[in-house]
Amino acid sequence: MTDFNVRVGIVGAGENTIKRHIPGLQALEGVEIVGVCNRSLASSQRVADQFQIPQVYESWTDLIYDDQVDAVVIGTWPYLHCPAVLTALEAEKHVLTEARMAMNAAEAHAMLEASRIRPHLVAQVVPAPFTLPVDATAKRLIAEGFLGELLVAEIRAGGSFLDKDAPLHWRQDMDLSGLNVMTLGIWYESLMRWIGEATRVQAMGKTFVKMRKNADGMMKAVRIPDHVDVIAEMACGAQAHFQVSSVTGMIGPNEMVLCGGDGSLRFSDGKLFGVRNGESQWREMEIAPAELGGWRVEEEFINAIHGIEPVKLTTFEDGVKYMEFTEAVARSMASGNAVSLPL
Repeated sequence: MTDFNVRVGIVGAGENTIKRHIPGLQALEGVEIVGVCNRSLASSQRVADQFQIPQVYESWTDLIYDDQVDAVVIGTWPYLHCPAVLTALEAEKHVLTEARMAMNAAEAHAMLEASRIRPHLVAQVVPAPFTLPVDATAKRLIAEGFLGELLVAEIRAGGSFLDKDAPLHWRQDMDLSGLNVMTLGIWYESLMRWIGEATRVQAMGKTFVKMRKNADGMMKAVRIPDHVDVIAEMACGAQAHFQVSSVTGMIGPNEMVLCGGDGSLRFSDGKLFGVRNGESQWREMEIAPAELGGWRVEEEFINAIHGIEPVKLTTFEDGVKYMEFTEAVARSMASGNAVSLPL
């Protein structure tokens, strides 16, 4: 039992919020979702009716400043993450913000600084979910020397064909998504959990459809790449290659592969595989029940508020690292030069 209820307000009720955050919070003891503010009153009311949420707000600031709200979950596109987080922290509210953390590194740093000024408030970023089931096992194997000296990391995400006629998605709109590129930051966050951060990046990207129709039916320039290749020097001494693409049709499953002198690990289709130097084929690695991870974002957020456990996935400090990586990639694509980290 907890000694008080956490009253949560929802700012932005997108797909992930509806599928995960709201049901996840409502399943927890000692949590009450007291209000929601989406992009319109009508859409806010639909969500409120669907989940029996008692209050809708016309303005996200009205929700945050409501004394009946203790904690704010921000499920909007990245353009609002920084303003909403700064407002929530200033209003003495705990905050969970959707990935991607911010539009750029400067916003991420401002969010981190605001959270550090108020260490009594919980500040969390929704974590990259892809590798959660195998993270603990992969990190243990690496620590035990399964790879030997880590040499190379290869991350590939794609597999779809280019859709030239699709309307502009928010992930392709720099005004909404900032410098984030597809799932690049999400895969970088996953890699950071296993081997740490990058110290230098060189990137090249390509936008194949230069203009798309926005939600109003007007043509808008697309400034976010459809395909990006990144070479990164990692602090641990390895070299990493990221290829994230929306044009590599049927290239195969999304994968993260680590190659060392004594062995390799491969994450693919939600499973972890390994092979040792001298073996001829991959084998699936057993995930012990005690190491099996999963989605528990909402539980971790509420537990942190109650003082039961600290936030581990994902801290604002780690969020800043992946936003710095994202911006370094953007700077490298623009200049053609390598960019050192941290920024």
